[in-house]
Amino acid sequence: MFQVRIHGRGGQGVVTGAEMLSIAAFLEGHHAQAFPSFGSERTGAPVVAFCRISDREIRLREPVMQPDALIIQDTTLLLTVDVFAGLAEDGYVILNTKHSLEELGLSQYAKRFKPGRVVSVPATELALKHVGRPVPNVPLLGAFAAASGMLKLDAVISAINDKFSGKIAAANVAAATEAYEAALAARPQQNQEAAHA
Repeated sequence: MFQVRIHGRGGQGVVTGAEMLSIAAFLEGHHAQAFPSFGSERTGAPVVAFCRISDREIRLREPVMQPDALIIQDTTLLLTVDVFAGLAEDGYVILNTKHSLEELGLSQYAKRFKPGRVVSVPATELALKHVGRPVPNVPLLGAFAAASGMLKLDAVISAINDKFSGKIAAANVAAATEAYEAALAARPQQNQEAAHA
């Protein structure tokens, strides 16, 4: 079973992102489950959602405490919430930023993860560029697919088209595709840097 925890803030589409991730996994023939952790549901408040992907029926219903991947939609949470709790060294971290963990002042975490497992993508910028709204969830799904290899971009696109229609669907597909390509381009570079270190 592959478990994903998504951290963001109210209004950033955290819950919708988890739902779309589960739809993409289902479309690829997996069992999938998505659900949020409810708290004070107001715009800007920290929000967490979870997704599980498996080849077998999923019976678990509790929050994901030991994720295989983190999708962090708002990097301000890195300073206020222990978003890395439970994530193994071989886990994936997808960040909504142009900056590396080192550039964000989080070198202690950068050293903890294997090369190529932390991918930064400016998802909010991509959402603004393509969709016209600062909602980073869909671009981060594209980046997750590229970084983890758990899903194909086609499944993410199908999930987008399942959730949206018309121009909004097309704009979200463009944002997810650009994020996917950016994440693919970033991974080999990180691996090369690690090899030269």
